[in-house]
Formats: sequence, C-alpha cells, structure tokens
Amino acid sequence: MSAGLPVSDAPVTSVAGAITCMEAIAATLPAADGLACFNRMYLDVTRQVNSQLGQGFFADPAFMTHLDVAFANLYFAAAGAAGDPAAVPLAWRPLAEQRATAGIEPVQFALAGMNAHINHDLPLAMVSTCTALATSPQAGAHFADYQKVDQLLDAAEQSVRQSFESAPELAVDRHLSAVATLIGNWTINSARDLAWTNCLLLWAVRDDPVARGLLLDSLAASTALASRMLLVAV
Repeated sequence: MSAGLPVSDAPVTSVAGAITCMEAIAATLPAADGLACFNRMYLDVTRQVNSQLGQGFFADPAFMTHLDVAFANLYFAAAGAAGDPAAVPLAWRPLAEQRATAGIEPVQFALAGMNAHINHDLPLAMVSTCTALATSPQAGAHFADYQKVDQLLDAAEQSVRQSFESAPELAVDRHLSAVATLIGNWTINSARDLAWTNCLLLWAVRDDPVARGLLLDSLAASTALASRMLLVAV
C-alpha cells in the first residue's frame, strides 16, 4: 500500500467496491495531484458504467462487470505503489513521477492516466476476463458491449476537455493554447480501438510465454512514451 493512499493490497471484488476505493482516493489526495485528476475522471466513468449494468444497456452484464472489476484492480495496483514511482508499472510511471510537477495542467494528468489505463491495462483486463470466464474476446456480444462503453466515455472526455478548453482563455493565453495543441490528437475512442487490437494480439499469443512477454514489454514501453509526451510542461 502506498503511504497515504487508501488502496488495499487485496483486490476489489465488485464495481461498488471499486467506486468506494476511488472515492477514498479522491478524499485523500489534493485536487491538484496528477493521480487525483485522473481518479476524478475514472470515478465518474465507473459510476456511469455501474448505473447501466442492471438496466439492459449491455447484452452481457456479467462479463462487463467482471471486466470492470479486473480493469479497476490494475489501476489500484498502480495507485498503491505511487509513493515509490520506481515500483509502479512502467506504463503508469510517467504519471507517478510527474504527478506533482508544476506547469502541467489537470487535463494532461487526466489524459495521461487514461492513456496508461486504456492502452496498457485494458487489453490485459480483457484477456484475464475472457480466461476467467472461459470465453474469448470475439465471442458473443463482447465486442458490441465493449463499443457501448465508448458512448459513456465520449461524454466524460468532452467534459474534461470543456472544463479546460475555453475559447476566450485560449485566445489570450499562449500556455493554454499550447497545451490544447499538445493534447488535441489524443482521443479515448482511438485509444480503445487500439486497445481492442492489442487485446486480440495478446489473446492470440496467450500460450506462448516468449511472444506474450515481448508484446507486454512493447505495450508498456509505448504507453509510457505516449504518457511522457502528454505530460510535457509547456
């Protein structure tokens, strides 16, 4: 457990438990902390997903529930090590290292967290969920349900960007304008499209330890590189 962070070593077992953990992290961290900026966005999305799980929105709510819990636990593992950035998984290390750096805007922290969680963690969570439930990524309604989450994420991403991107402010503040340019080409939907492709690749090599290890190493390194670019202080 990271000093000062209410993250248990035991994984959460329900979406409600994940929400409770995120709420505890939000109550503990200063609002300007880079991890807090991501946590706020993730908490909002998880609440939205949870509200849809029993409403017929997803064709296979049991699968999506398992996926959401597995996905959240990968974030909690990274957050639990955040007090020692060297111990944080490589994909999350840029955010852990720079979470208190001056000159980086909240939207940069939020998107860097989403980058790490989607581009790296989501393929792992999909594969582990399919393995646990004895299914495969392309079976049944898994891909259709996966795409439905994009509808919820669109609203979350736009909310974050709109809270930062004010046309009058951008017109007079070169710093804000530079940040807007920096983050303009990164989108959650594009990241999730890539994550799905990487999920299929991971699934294809799941029984080949060497290929799987090489793919995971490459995925972590490329994700970390993208986060470092998003976290440039401009």
